Amino acid sequence: MANLFDRLKADAHEAWAAYTRHAFVSAMGDGSLPQACFRHYLVQDYLFLIQFARAYALGVTKANSLADMRSCSGAMSAILDVEMNLHVALCGEWGISPEELEQAPEARATMAYTRFVLEAGHRGDLLDLMCALSPCVIGYAEIGAALAAESSADNPYRVWIDEYAGDAYQQVARDAREFLDKLADETLTGKRYPRLLELFRQATRLEADFWEMGLNISD
Repeated sequence: MANLFDRLKADAHEAWAAYTRHAFVSAMGDGSLPQACFRHYLVQDYLFLIQFARAYALGVTKANSLADMRSCSGAMSAILDVEMNLHVALCGEWGISPEELEQAPEARATMAYTRFVLEAGHRGDLLDLMCALSPCVIGYAEIGAALAAESSADNPYRVWIDEYAGDAYQQVARDAREFLDKLADETLTGKRYPRLLELFRQATRLEADFWEMGLNISD
């Protein structure tokens, strides 16, 4: 089934709008987000990435082909070897040391979201897992591109915006869409779609909760 992501996004449009147009996102876009909120978000996003690497590791065990195993392994490696290094460097620019990142406790919103994704993978198959991951992976590309078009060059959050608006991450999102469609072509049935939609909608709501956690600097 082509364009599964677009179908999920359309059917969960209210949750999607609440996520991609959240007040945290808008404040990043116009530069008004308090720096303390962004620092809190950065720390929690580091912890979030650790769990998402685990989710892709789980994907390797759920895969039914070597090609799918390689796709999940490649995504895990990209998080561990590239994205986390970039994230640590960005945190350093904001005065957050690697030691602070390692010692920080997970906020409740971080735990709720990442454990939901992992549970979706444990209970279901690879398509379930990728549906739960897709709001983050593909949504950040959409948010980054939108903010890049609206934000000024001197926006204090421009480095973050440019990372997700850049060609490299936009390709990550395109690859995620294609992988989702490939899995759907192989395993999706009409009876199964409502379950996938619920996974997608709930993951999208948890994404919005993650922004809210950053905005409120909540633990």
